Formats: sequence, C-alpha cells, structure tokens
Amino acid sequence: MYELTWINSIPLILAGTASGFINTLAGGGSFLTLPALMLLGMPADLANGTNRVSVLAQSASTVQGFYKEGKFDTKAALWILAPSALGALAGAWTAALIPAGYLKPMLLGIMLIVAAVIVIKPQWISPPPDERTYTVRERPIAFFWFFLTGIYAGFIQAGVGFLSLMVLGGVLRYDLLRANALKIAISGMFGIVPLIVFALAGKVLWIPGAVLGAATVVGSRIGVRFALRAPERVLRWFLFAAVICVTVAAFLKK
Repeated sequence: MYELTWINSIPLILAGTASGFINTLAGGGSFLTLPALMLLGMPADLANGTNRVSVLAQSASTVQGFYKEGKFDTKAALWILAPSALGALAGAWTAALIPAGYLKPMLLGIMLIVAAVIVIKPQWISPPPDERTYTVRERPIAFFWFFLTGIYAGFIQAGVGFLSLMVLGGVLRYDLLRANALKIAISGMFGIVPLIVFALAGKVLWIPGAVLGAATVVGSRIGVRFALRAPERVLRWFLFAAVICVTVAAFLKK
C-alpha cells in the first residue's frame, strides 16, 4: 500500500515540476509522473487515475498563463476542441474492441514521423511567426484531422500532444508558441472524462494527486515563461528531444 511522507514526496514534487515544464513546451510528461506515483507503492491503475489530477491542473494553469500573455486563441479553441471531443468519444467507445497490443506500434510510428518532420521539414510543424494562421472554417480538413486526433486520444493518451501540434502547425499554420497553448487545452479536455471515470471507480488518490498537481502547476508556470522568451529554434529542438525520449520510453515499456 502507498504511503506519502515528506521524504518520498520529494521525487513526486520533482517529477511533477519537470512534467509541467516538459508538457508546456512539448509533451510526454506522464512518463515521469507515473513512475513517481508507483514509487509510492501505488499499483498501475491507481497511479494512472491519480495522474489525471495533475494533467488537469497543469493544463488549466498553462492555458491561463498563455491567455494572460495574449498567446491563447480563444476564438479558435471551440472549433478545435469540438471535433477533438467527438473523436475522443468515438475512440473511447471502440477502444474495447481493439487489443491494446496494436496501439504500441501505432504510438511508435507516430512519434517517429513527428521526429522526422521536425528535422527534415521543420516548417511543416513550425511555420514562421509572421505567417498567416487559418481557422477550421477556412481549412475544413482540419476538422477531420482533429477528429482523428481525438480518436487516437480515446485509444491511448500518450503522445497525443505531438499529434495535436502536427495539425495546429501543419494545417492551421500556428507558430510553435501559440500551437503549444492550444495543444495544452486539447490535452486538458481529453483528461476531464477519464478523471471522472477513474474517480467514480475509486481509482484516484486525491492527496498525492493534489501534491503532484501543485508541482505540475509550478513547472507549467516556469515553462510558460521559458516559452515566451525562448527562440523558435530552441523550442523546436526541445520538442525533438522530447519526441525521441517519449519514443524510447514507449519502446522500453512492457
């Protein structure tokens, strides 16, 4: 059984802070927080449910931070979140019909594609800051791609932030800074329903979840400040490093 003490809360706080920072700039922070929760003695199902508290806390904090700095496109958010939510419902409904073993190759394949695009065609995911952005209504194909992103999120949450960045940058032509702000909103929306489900099933431990959530908020605030000041090239290479690390972690995970 898990036991939260001042001593073992230290790695939890460090993992949460690092996760909030990484998720704000790229993604894959749960590869840090899930092991930290399991170090407390939590079984995987409790750790998975408890981790959703930090996902929502960090998402809300990051979106608020970008919004305060004028980098969150509020008008576009609804058009982006709606197809993503519909896809997530479809994905969650069909997830039970597809064996989980098929999802790991899908994740690895997507991560490798994203990594290749960042290096070979960086302009596909990170257009110049002065390039015009488009709405979903102006490029309806984006609705389809966000729907597919939602379906993927319904199957497996890991790596969905990278997929969202591909659509936001490649189709709607958001620069990496503003794309990250919208990506966090999408990821937060994907986390609401699972948290409710886990909570109703008694799979959320609220005290360690609150500690982890507070740490991720601190990390996200640091991440927002860094993102606002860092050159686009630095953000792009940080994203590339995160994609590679997530790919390796997913490959090694049994």
